[in-house]
Amino acid sequence: MMHYVKTLTIAGSDSGGGAGIQADIKTMSALGCYASSVITAVTAQNTKQVFCVQNIEAAVVEAQLHAVLTDLRPDAIKIGMVGCTENIKTIAQVLAEYSDIPLVIDPVMISTSGHKLMEKEAIDTFCQQLLPMATLLTPNIPEAEVLARCAIETIFDIDCAAIRILELGCKALIIKGGHIKGGTMADRLYFTDNNKPLIFETETIDSLNTHGTGCTLSSAITAFLARGLRVEEAVAMAKNYVSLAIKEGSNVRIGSGHGAVNHFFCPEKLIKR
Repeated sequence: MMHYVKTLTIAGSDSGGGAGIQADIKTMSALGCYASSVITAVTAQNTKQVFCVQNIEAAVVEAQLHAVLTDLRPDAIKIGMVGCTENIKTIAQVLAEYSDIPLVIDPVMISTSGHKLMEKEAIDTFCQQLLPMATLLTPNIPEAEVLARCAIETIFDIDCAAIRILELGCKALIIKGGHIKGGTMADRLYFTDNNKPLIFETETIDSLNTHGTGCTLSSAITAFLARGLRVEEAVAMAKNYVSLAIKEGSNVRIGSGHGAVNHFFCPEKLIKR
């Protein structure tokens, strides 16, 4: 009997459709994976801002997790916005029983418009209980500053922050360099057993439609891990996908603020194996 390549995203809902659970499902589907989901929060947002956030009760999050994991059993899992301490504890407890499944964690803390998406008191719980479970952690510069508890202004700062974050227990870490200005963007991939990072450079693309690029990247990495690629291969393929998705959506108007990338510029059929 053949099966689809399956992924699971655990994240918050974006009513604007550009980030969060919506971007995750679009990305995973476009890359040939059957995507299931566990919703941790509901947000009211559009291309301009986040208006409000409502976390889902931990018992409901747990029920969603058990429903998916005991039946569909994904080939890789992505975690995005978790919101509150109770949800973090619940997710960590349930996923401890599935430690053989690759886990990509995108530590969503602040929206592009500046709205807090993780409660301040939840950060310590996140670092202690959930972060050490990650096959790969994918923070941007502001998120890495919070996790490493240091300011980042230079490449040297990024390397120092990476050492601090890896000490928290994740197996690998990619720090996204989109918040450092320049003609190219460099993401740096670190492993616990190698002090020298792998560097992925991409040309900066002029586009207003960049909302949800972090969610899209982590979801693409998850899809490629589910398809059987190694971490460094999955990152390289995901980076290429995101760059093309930004480029192909750069000349389209979506709302009056920062729109989404074009997730479906070249969609694949669902992969069976």
